[in-house]
Amino acid sequence: VQLQASGGGLVQAGGSLRLSCAASGRAFSSYNMAWFRQAPGKEREFVAAIIWSARNTYYADSVKGRFTISRDNAKNTVILQMNSLKSEDTAVYYCAAGSPYSAPQLTSNYDYWGQGTQVTVSS
Repeated sequence: VQLQASGGGLVQAGGSLRLSCAASGRAFSSYNMAWFRQAPGKEREFVAAIIWSARNTYYADSVKGRFTISRDNAKNTVILQMNSLKSEDTAVYYCAAGSPYSAPQLTSNYDYWGQGTQVTVSS
């Protein structure tokens, strides 16, 4: 699976951005999909995940109620809608694809990664 993330940019605090991850390759619908982020000087952290069937979603506590993850298996696309953005959301955001049999929140359970897209929130 190859992943291409897009949609990052510069936004003021309180604003919104919509990240998109386009997947190519086989069996997209069989993978759990997730977004992670990495700020300068920090480790990569979990943001949100959606299981292969889209029946369950998971969020980091820091983004609950502000971010929404969704997927369209017919279009091989995962979306992260980010609202009420804060300066601490500034990071490079990565989409990832992983096994449907593993815990969705763990970085180590994802085998395929996109190139990242920069999100900068100005205060």
